[in-house]
Amino acid sequence: MIILIDNYDSFTYNLYQYIGEIDNNIEVYRNDMITSAKIKELNPTHIVISPGPGHPADAGNCLEIIKDNHKDVPILGICLGHQAIGMSFGGNIIQSKSIVHGKVSTINIYPSKIFNNTDKQIRVVRYHSLVIDNLNFPPSLTVTANLENGTIMGLEHVKYPVFGIQFHPESIDTQFGKKIIKNFLEL
Repeated sequence: MIILIDNYDSFTYNLYQYIGEIDNNIEVYRNDMITSAKIKELNPTHIVISPGPGHPADAGNCLEIIKDNHKDVPILGICLGHQAIGMSFGGNIIQSKSIVHGKVSTINIYPSKIFNNTDKQIRVVRYHSLVIDNLNFPPSLTVTANLENGTIMGLEHVKYPVFGIQFHPESIDTQFGKKIIKNFLEL
């Protein structure tokens, strides 16, 4: 079973639809309505942490869930979920140089299991005002995608199956969105 953590975001059920096309054994929980202990009890195959408003420090139990489950369950964080992964491993979350809502950008892709069989540059849709600071990037993570200006658009843990993407794969204008989700769910 896949657990989708809902960060009170309107995009959560778009993700639910994409995930459901690949595996319909999925349960959705609000970020403050599920704990790490409950997740361990449910024994999911994967955890997806949705986009959402605000700062990852205020995203319910997301930081705890990442810290307590990253060694045992593959985790994919999207937008706010991506920032929560960065923060969980010691990264700083900062204001983006430019606030983007519904902007299509081209990003550079680097080797990562979730980007298998995609292009080296892809168009993605972004909705965010915060980013992970690349000046003090945690050594336990590696950058897997970025903008030309260096803004981090993708990451993964160097040892565990933990991945983050700042952009929205569930947007119709994101290239390879379904492929990225499928790659993650096949881990």
